[in-house]
Amino acid sequence: MGTSCCSSSSPPSSSSSLPRVMEVKVRSRSVFSSVKVFVACHSVLQLSQLLVSGYMKSSISTIERRYGLSSQKSGLLAAFNEVGNTLLIVFVSFLGSRVHRPRVIGFGALLACLASLLMALPHFLSGPYRYGDRRYRNGDRAGSATGNSSGLCHVQSVLHANSTAPLSNQSCGEHESSAHEGIYPLLLLAQLLLGVGSVPVQPFGISYIDDHASKKNSPLYLGILLAVTAIGPAFGFLSGAFLLRLYVDFDKMSADEVALDRDDLRWVGAWWLGFLVASCLLFMAALPYFFFPRDMPPEDESQVDEKREPDIFQEVSLLHFLKSFPSMLCRTLRRPVYLLVVLAQVNLAAMVSGLATFMAKFIEKQFSHTADFSAVIIGGLCIPLGVLGTVLGGVVMRRWTLGVTGASKFCAAAILLSLLCAFPLVLMGCPTQKVDGVFPPRRTAPWCSSACQCVQESFHPVCGSDGVEFTSPCRAGCVAVKMDSGNKVINFTECRCVGGAGGSATPRTCGSGCGRFLLPFVVLMAASCLIASLCQTPSFVIILRMVSAREKSLAVGVQYMLFRVLAFMPCPVLYGTVIDSTCVLWDRKCGKQTSCLYYDLDRFRHRFLGVQGLFMCGGLLCFLLTVLVLHRRREGPAAPEAANPSVYELVDKHSTGRKVIPPQA
Repeated sequence: MGTSCCSSSSPPSSSSSLPRVMEVKVRSRSVFSSVKVFVACHSVLQLSQLLVSGYMKSSISTIERRYGLSSQKSGLLAAFNEVGNTLLIVFVSFLGSRVHRPRVIGFGALLACLASLLMALPHFLSGPYRYGDRRYRNGDRAGSATGNSSGLCHVQSVLHANSTAPLSNQSCGEHESSAHEGIYPLLLLAQLLLGVGSVPVQPFGISYIDDHASKKNSPLYLGILLAVTAIGPAFGFLSGAFLLRLYVDFDKMSADEVALDRDDLRWVGAWWLGFLVASCLLFMAALPYFFFPRDMPPEDESQVDEKREPDIFQEVSLLHFLKSFPSMLCRTLRRPVYLLVVLAQVNLAAMVSGLATFMAKFIEKQFSHTADFSAVIIGGLCIPLGVLGTVLGGVVMRRWTLGVTGASKFCAAAILLSLLCAFPLVLMGCPTQKVDGVFPPRRTAPWCSSACQCVQESFHPVCGSDGVEFTSPCRAGCVAVKMDSGNKVINFTECRCVGGAGGSATPRTCGSGCGRFLLPFVVLMAASCLIASLCQTPSFVIILRMVSAREKSLAVGVQYMLFRVLAFMPCPVLYGTVIDSTCVLWDRKCGKQTSCLYYDLDRFRHRFLGVQGLFMCGGLLCFLLTVLVLHRRREGPAAPEAANPSVYELVDKHSTGRKVIPPQA
């Protein structure tokens, strides 16, 4: 009876709310209701996403060689992911916590997975890679001595060339031209989608962690994410160093059919394999995000009733936000110290974009090393030292408790010292190797190979016994070849253009002869990267201290937007154009100019490192001007910040008319 009394006296809502309470308890016990689990998943996702970016830059010279791209085109390709990122970053700032952030991150990761698959798709759409004379004789091995595929000099080649010219032209027109025309737009589309997919990952992930983590653990979690952000590209470069050792068509032919060595100028590694691996990682990393709740219980139970600072952007429409954004941007940029420090960081970001995109190619060409070795230098040395310098910069700020003025002076000193370390790099190099008819250039063909009727587009570099390099054994006047038991060329003999007559030539490049400068170059470059990265943390601290607490998010957002618009988007194209200006021999396929075969190494070194030094000088100048402005501000009367309207008042001007009163300090 007591039981029935109790059941009848209880309100109907209590019985219906019991399952809801139990549901909350079950959800609280779920593994996906833990901030620590979200941090672990987000670290894996950011690592996978940035692995794609780093791998792309480590493979840039290989993709150039495979599909005949100029450095300008490859620079545009490397920067194109920033286009989609820049176009959508404003909308991400507006959406904030209006959406289910974990699910949006998951969809973005799946889009990045699709983009990574599209990056690898050209390998499966195009035919086998044809190097040197292979593109003129389908089915012949480049190392065989049958027909004209060996590229030897003989009178019969006149008739042979005449008989095969129509076939080669037809094959070129129908297969290679049509296949290669759509590859570059496909790569650009993949990069665009990769940028769009990466838009919500970092801002939504950081805000989600900050909303649900305890005040004690939040800095630790964010530090883990920033560390992963720094080492992600390093994993990409190291992955490229490993995978580029494999031949590009190892899935289409056996190892016995590959007649190239990795130190051959025509070698192309398995650039596509890393994108397949990264797409698998992105797919697996995306799945957990669809199980995280929109809002999880706070990590610290004492923070359950705490009210977080309201976001003014949640109270206005998208149209009102877009109308007020230019005013907010102008107000933020009117602060001289903020603007100078951001411009200094933009200069350093421009330097880093050139270093990350083309420094591996610079080492490859300047010191005659393979692409995988160059990727190891960048991913295994330069990027980790950059991370170490960023941490040490924060240690210096904490150890000596530097203020804004002290941090500015420290940044200026670091950039100056880094510039002094980098200056000797311009002098560490050798002149371009002597290539017959290419460097120094010659207008007429030599008498020794004039009767050979060499194929103009053939590229099969050989090094003569006299130290002169030739673009093919035919141009060296070689009439005989020595081969091993495996039908692989050892050397070419009876070369009429080598050493006057009767010399020999080895099927390889002579190289630049700059091996002795490699170690000091790497040491100075590593020291310059370490010292320059010391100013990373202090410069961020300056920015955060020069804006009010409620405007920090906007200031950081504007900063990253300027990074993309002024540095990460245009600078790879700029560096690629500078590199192309030093080319002395372009490859030609199907009658069209493609990638560069030989560079003037002196011009390459001077112009590439000169642009790097120019951006470093720009950063140094901005930091020096920052010190000057702070010094004058300290001596002059203080200008009250209240003289300018608040950013939030600018937003409220276009909203419903309700006055937003900022909290008192």
